[in-house]
Amino acid sequence: MTAARKARSRRAPLSYELVIETALNLADEVGIDALSMRRLGQALGVEAMSLYNHVANKEALLDGLVDRVFSEMQLAEKTGEWKSGMRACAVSKHEALRRHPWATVLLESRTNPGPENLKHHDAVLGCLRNAGFSIVDAVHAYSAMDSYVYGFAMQQANLPFDSPEEMHHVTEMMMSAMPVGEYPHLAEAGIELVRMQYDYGQEFEYGLDLILDGIEREGSPG
Repeated sequence: MTAARKARSRRAPLSYELVIETALNLADEVGIDALSMRRLGQALGVEAMSLYNHVANKEALLDGLVDRVFSEMQLAEKTGEWKSGMRACAVSKHEALRRHPWATVLLESRTNPGPENLKHHDAVLGCLRNAGFSIVDAVHAYSAMDSYVYGFAMQQANLPFDSPEEMHHVTEMMMSAMPVGEYPHLAEAGIELVRMQYDYGQEFEYGLDLILDGIEREGSPG
């Protein structure tokens, strides 16, 4: 018996849930492009072929990963004030995408969505429809919200800093390279952001509230 098989024999039995959870952790560690069935099998201590007893192929694995990420998001509630339900759902989605940045480009790409995926989308539409939005206005609102959440997540993942401290360092470095007096408004903004200990992550909820207020003005029956 190989060392990998001996190690496997001491672990929990292979299951769909274990395959998806391990794949999720691996994607978080190495990125979705580097995730392969062979690499996943190595992480689980099994031959890649063993995985096909639990997931049909790589696409089925991606479907499962997407559904797993959707399961971490708070559902938009159909009762109560629609803005609070939509806001809580969007904040929860943003937090999930911060934990799993590779998922940003995958969540809306699946043609074989799982139950958590479908449940999430149905709950958002249900929240808006229950508040009196027409079907068309509910779809407009959902599209605007998702475009913002995914766009912000993608931009945040590609910034050259991960913390307020790093942002201040990058800002000061960029400002020092600017010709004096050439870009006065950028210099003014940079100085102020450093002074106020600006945290880019806080921009998400500010922009989110602007969008919710706009939806309320344009489409809310209330």
